[in-house]
Formats: sequence, structure tokens, C-alpha cells
Amino acid sequence: MNLGSAGVAGRRTTCPVAVAGSEVPLASVPLTRHPSRWHDYLALTKPEVTFLVLMATGLGCIMASSSFNLKVLFHALVGTTLVAAGTATLNHYLERVHDAKMRRTASRPLPAGRLMPRRVLGFGLTLSLAGVFYLAFIVNFLTSFVGLAALLSYLGLYTPLKRHTTLCTFIGAFPGAAPVLMGWTAAQNRLPLEAWALYAILFVWQFPHFLAIAWMYREDYARAGMLMLPGRDGKGDATFRQILGYSLALIPLSLVPTFLGMAGNIYLFSAVVFGLGFFYFAYRASLHRSKVYARHLLHASVIYLPLVYAIMVIDKGGL
Repeated sequence: MNLGSAGVAGRRTTCPVAVAGSEVPLASVPLTRHPSRWHDYLALTKPEVTFLVLMATGLGCIMASSSFNLKVLFHALVGTTLVAAGTATLNHYLERVHDAKMRRTASRPLPAGRLMPRRVLGFGLTLSLAGVFYLAFIVNFLTSFVGLAALLSYLGLYTPLKRHTTLCTFIGAFPGAAPVLMGWTAAQNRLPLEAWALYAILFVWQFPHFLAIAWMYREDYARAGMLMLPGRDGKGDATFRQILGYSLALIPLSLVPTFLGMAGNIYLFSAVVFGLGFFYFAYRASLHRSKVYARHLLHASVIYLPLVYAIMVIDKGGL
């Protein structure tokens, strides 16, 4: 889920990269028009990822509410935005050296040397702490706890494990699905079975979504020493077996909200249709195993989730 800029033909310059508080000159790179400072800070928060996080949070909050409560939803989204943006920023800080080795991330603010590590660290800590305390004192402590647990496990487990085991994707899916729980707890201050049903859908969805990305950029990940499954799966047998398995499992899991009385038959029918459509793109990617078809699967995953969420909200309680 990178902002680029146009190069000036025929001109090259040395671009420093900030590493551990110092500036180390990189090899000559094309001279580019640098984004503005606020644009760089915005990029640190990974707006595309944060949007998906807020979408899951909003779903959890709305589905948990007996009646629509705009105030609760607003506070849940504000607090979650701060935690998600802080987590993304700290992830940039922790992975700045590795990002410099990958083509798709080398132009990010830290590896490109446009921002200093200590400033990014301070920015990330400020956002994260503000979010945790906002949720604790404005929403409730359970929501704050879930957010803090997600932040710590993402940065403390998933991020370093990317260079030690291919199981990192599985481990990262746990904090990755936490936003829907944060939305639910914001409305109810508890975690019943219904909340975990939504969590399971988001948990499983992440695998075909992320493995499609990992297949597209497997050479880049390998260059940075990140042990993603596709990088060690030359033919893609294990990768696409998981993509197919999780995409197929997503179909019955997406029907659980209807069986729990959270949504009606309109959602049930739509979830089956969307699930089969998503599986079709997974099957096609598995058949061709090319970057083009992996990208199609990625796009399908980004379309699938908001569609399922929207129909679930519309058909909430079968009304």
C-alpha cells in the first residue's frame, strides 16, 4: 500500500540517507523534485493503510451499536487514526535501512534522506502515545488496550520477524485485524462472539491480500533480507496454495455474521457472490503466477473488503 516524483533528465546528484542519526552518502541517484515537508510526514503515516484500518474500525463500531452514535464513532476513529499513523511512522523508522535496499521503498522520506531519524521517531511516538491516551480517556480502557497491544505486537514481533521467519505474515495478521475489535469495544466495551466473527474475516482476508503484494515484490523483499514466503518459493506452489486456501476459507467465514443475526439474507447472498468473485481472482493468479495477475488479485482484495463491509452495514440485523 509510494509517492514518487519526476526526475530531471541528464542530471545526477548524491542523496544522503539518514541511518541511526547520521547521514551516510548513497551512490549517485537521479536528481528529483523533492516532495514538501508536510507531504513527507503524511507519507510516514501510510494513508492508504490507515484508510483500511479506519474502515475496519468504523465497521466494528457500527455493527456493535444498537443505534447509530456519531459521537462514539468519531472518537473511535480519531483515536485509531492516531495509533495507526503512529505505528506506520515507527515502522518507517525501524525499517529505514532495509527500505533503502528496495526499489519500491528507496524514495521514502527516511531512506531518501529528506527527514532525520530522530524527528521521525519523535513524530511516531507522539502520534502513538496521543492515540493510546485519547482512546483510554475519551473512549474506554479496553479499546486503548487493544490498540496498544496491536501497536506493540506489530512493531515488536511482526516487524523484526520479517528478517527471521516466513511465519511473520501469520503473526502480523493478528495485530492487522485488531482495528475491527477496537471499533467494537468503542461501542460496547466488551468482546463478544460477534466481534471475533468480524475479526476472523479480516484476519483471513489479509493473507491473499499481502501474499499478492509479496509475490509482486519478491525480489525486492529478498534484496532487503526479508523472509517473505514468495522469496523462498521459486515456483510459487506454497504461496498460491495459501492464497487459494485462505480465499476459499473466506467464503464461509464471511457468512457467519448472518448466522449470528448480525446481518440478513441480502448480505448472505452478496457475501457468497463477492467471495466467489474474490476466489476467482485468486485462482487466476494461481494459474498464471505472474506479477500482472497478482496485481489483479491485489486490486480485487481492496475492492472486496469495502463491498462486504458496506453490504453488512446496509443489511445490519436483516433490516
